Amino acid sequence: MKFVMSYSCGKDSTLALHKMLEQGHKLVGLLIMVNEAAGRSYFHGADPAMLRQYSKSLGAPLILCPAKGKTYAAAFEEGLKRAKSMGAVAACFGDIDLVRNRQWEEERCQNVGLTPCFPLWQRGREENVYELVELGYKCLIKSILTTVLPKEILGKYIDGDSIRIMKDAAVDLCGENGEYHTLVVDGPIFKTTLRFFVGDCIESGDYSFVDIREMA
Repeated sequence: MKFVMSYSCGKDSTLALHKMLEQGHKLVGLLIMVNEAAGRSYFHGADPAMLRQYSKSLGAPLILCPAKGKTYAAAFEEGLKRAKSMGAVAACFGDIDLVRNRQWEEERCQNVGLTPCFPLWQRGREENVYELVELGYKCLIKSILTTVLPKEILGKYIDGDSIRIMKDAAVDLCGENGEYHTLVVDGPIFKTTLRFFVGDCIESGDYSFVDIREMA
């Protein structure tokens, strides 16, 4: 089955993509929502140079969908239509158990005639995190909610140490409440490791994030 991946560059969408490819499905493109004002991907903040690296390393073209808040749904559907014109019959999502998110995505797919797929649905949140580590994915912690997590884990990978810190802080290990976000930079489905450096720490309200950029 040919499918498009709704890709955030983060851990959950990467694990969902891993499972679709493991099942023998064919990836036709990476649908990535782009914040028009910031010029970076929504939520995980990958810049254009990093996005090009994702395309090359994962062996799939980018379907970039620039949007503002009010145009987000329409832009997403336009991206799905482009994927359909490229041969996709399904769209894959990395959602785990948030029903409202799934319903929104199912509605977008219904409007353009694609089948929605949720390979991580109702799996244990901790199970997903531990599987990513066991599989060898390098999930770089890009941002944190500083009211619940210490800045020492910013720019670090999800591993035994960072998992221990998260457990000590009693947060959702999968970060489903926005406790942290990641960029995955290597792993089994990546042809090459992404080249990057960790830049400055930037504060924004209760959040802190590091600027991840392509290494020349």
